[in-house]
Amino acid sequence: VISYFSEKSPETIIIGAEPLGAPSMYESIKSGHVVELEKIDTFVDGASVKKVGQITFDICKDKISEMVLVPEGRICTTILDLYNKEGIIAEPAGALTVSAVSLIKEKLKGKNVVCVVSGSNNDIMRTEEIKERSLLYEGLKHYFMIQFPQRPGALKQFVTNILGPTDDITYFQFSKKNNREIAPAVVGLEIKNKADIQGIKDRLVQNKFVFEYVNDNKALFNQLIG
Repeated sequence: VISYFSEKSPETIIIGAEPLGAPSMYESIKSGHVVELEKIDTFVDGASVKKVGQITFDICKDKISEMVLVPEGRICTTILDLYNKEGIIAEPAGALTVSAVSLIKEKLKGKNVVCVVSGSNNDIMRTEEIKERSLLYEGLKHYFMIQFPQRPGALKQFVTNILGPTDDITYFQFSKKNNREIAPAVVGLEIKNKADIQGIKDRLVQNKFVFEYVNDNKALFNQLIG
């Protein structure tokens, strides 16, 4: 595509897009030679490689005006938007371009923009994972490890005093230990407005719940949720 436009429409600007978790072309262009990444996120499986091909790199390094790195969660939001609003079934790599445009839309104002949206190779079994990643990226899904007192009414107190009217428990894992006064529970919450999370944290402190916010602890998050 780049070679064709270079010959037939050299004034056309080509912008590349890659997943944030697999920036092999971005790092290669930045370094001036092909770079092999040690570790990548393979969620966007159609566009995630540790090492780009030499021929592909040689074409791209001089013809691409910029590379846009797109968070995987943003791509998931785009997949859902394309389906719900446009009736388009896009695989993660196909939604990559539309996601990239949303990140640089200010510099594209007034220009004619074409996004290559490829494929419907999207396994329906991945729908829940796509929704989960989207909610996490948008700040609407949060996980806590909460030390619950082992007494009747503790969960009721949590629901009544901590949660707002539009907050929803979507995940709850609790193991009761008869010989302890408290026991940990992993709680997943879905909220309607990302600003509401601060109120939840404040109310947890006010009601003297001992807790850890799991979203910010990548190792713990992957162990408990991933």
